[in-house]
Amino acid sequence: MNYDGSEQSSPLVSDVDVIVKARLARVEMQMLDKLVEGLGHLGIVTTTNKAIGEVMIQTTKHCWPDLKKAIEQMPFEIEFI
Repeated sequence: MNYDGSEQSSPLVSDVDVIVKARLARVEMQMLDKLVEGLGHLGIVTTTNKAIGEVMIQTTKHCWPDLKKAIEQMPFEIEFI
């Protein structure tokens, strides 16, 4: 917000965060986490329900296509929900 109370607009606002929900086998959750961690700046994985294998992947609109491609090439089944 600007000092005068008006909203500040930025061209980067549209490139902020994207949250993708996914489900995969519990035994593969750590592999997904290590993959995303190893890719550095592309995203962050947070477990939301370990019992049923649900995670949230936080990334940006710019990074999501590369991250999704890397995840889909991994040797495990993942369902984006």
